[in-house]
This record gives sequence, structure tokens and C-alpha cells, in this order.
Amino acid sequence: MAGADPDSVDIAGALAWARARIDLMDARVLLRHVLQCPAARLVAWPEQRLAGDDWGAYRALVERRLAGEPVAYLTGEREFFGREFIVTPAVLIPRPDTELLVELALAHFSGCKAVRVLDMGTGSGALAITLALELDEADVSALDCSREALWVAMANAARLGASVSFVQSDWFTALGEERFDLIVANPPYIAAADPHLDQGDVRFEPPGALASGPAGLDDLQEIVMQAPARLENHGYLFLEHGYDQAAAVRGLLADAGFAAIASWKDIAGIERVSGGRWLGRA
Repeated sequence: MAGADPDSVDIAGALAWARARIDLMDARVLLRHVLQCPAARLVAWPEQRLAGDDWGAYRALVERRLAGEPVAYLTGEREFFGREFIVTPAVLIPRPDTELLVELALAHFSGCKAVRVLDMGTGSGALAITLALELDEADVSALDCSREALWVAMANAARLGASVSFVQSDWFTALGEERFDLIVANPPYIAAADPHLDQGDVRFEPPGALASGPAGLDDLQEIVMQAPARLENHGYLFLEHGYDQAAAVRGLLADAGFAAIASWKDIAGIERVSGGRWLGRA
């Protein structure tokens, strides 16, 4: 197939060639990206021939996927909470697990107006932008230490019509004395020596957005320790963490003086988010 006349390659043939090399779903997503077409077109017109340029572009993407590059980086987009977000290698790829943070925010603040929200380590801006669009008149700020990540986040906010204030900051350092009703974060939480960092899609994602100290808890601990000074009384902190870190994070929250501490399970039944309520100092 690789040496075939481009004019002889149809959709069915292109997919057959690709699925011998990569996952069928990935093959379909990449072909839809090249053809800029809905999924139904691949099913309805399998005999439609690909232009030579499209066939060449598709083969190049499939070979890059075969080498391990994430589909989201190849297409430049990833869906999160029903919206498409621009992604580049400068940001972590949004994942369904993180939607749990949105669901918790909505469960606690839906119906409240002008909630002040802070998204820590925003990356693509998926979390901050979603909260700005889903919460009524929310005042959302988002920070990241990476200027390149903030460019992506700002492009997403403009594309989706979300009002978000973006700040370049190493966690809380550039925020002054601002306080928030809700702080959410999906910080780095993988142990620095974890072998999974050398496997799969994460090999291509920014290391600074993934690893955090020998146990993966360094950034989580720093956020928990500093959050009380940034929360309004009765404000909430919700943190995404690793599959085996819920107990440790609950312990950090308890040590910092949080109340109503709990962990919540993701779609796979794994405790993925922990959080608590800051009641304020007596």
C-alpha cells in the first residue's frame, strides 16, 4: 500500500493500511483530521478516493503515531467537557479524569453567582475555561509557570469566548493578597523515577507537568500548605492526584487544618480527587 498510486487509494484502503499499524480509533481520528470531515463520511463513502496530498499527509501522521506521538498533538485538539481545546507539546493533554474537578465545582457552587475561582497550573486552560463557562458569572483566574502554556490557554479562552484572567506564576507567588472561594488544581503528581514516564503518550508531554519529587507529592504538599492563606473562609480546595495518593493527600489536608475532607472516584472507580473546606482560623 505504501508504494501504491495515490489516485488508487480510497478511504477504506487508507484505513486498512493504517489499522495494520495503529489502533483503529486513532486511525479514524487522524483520517478525519486530514480530510476535515465528520465520522459519518468515513462510513458512508468508503470508496471515496484520497487526493495525493491527503494520502501523503495521512501516512506521515500514522507513522508519527506509530512512533508514539499522542493523537492530540498530531491533530492539535482534544475534547474536554464537551468542548474542543487546542493542545500543543507545551501543555499536558486534557484527560477525562480531570472532568471530575469540574463536576465537583458544579456540585458545590452551581447556582452561586460571581464565585471567585483559581485554577493552579492551568496548562491548556481546559479546567479554568470550562469553569468560567459553566459557573454563573464566575470570576476565574488561572496560573501557570510556563509562558508557552499560557499562550495556548489564552488562545483557547479567545476561541471559546471565556473570560479568564491568566497569570504567569510559580504556584501562588505572583498572586498578591487575592483570595478565592474555590481553588482547583491538577498539578504534577507522578514520582520522578516512575517508569511510566518513559512509556506511552507521556513521553511526549512536558516533564514539568508530570513529575513532582520522589513520591510525586511535592507540588501537592506545597499547594495544600499555601492554600489556606488564599481561600476565603468556608472556601474549597480540590486536587487531582495519582491512583494511590488519596490517603496521603487527605493527610496533607488534615495537617493543614481543612475540614470536610473527602476523596472522590473517577470514571474508572479510582480515588482521583481529594479536597476539603477551609473554615478559617479561630
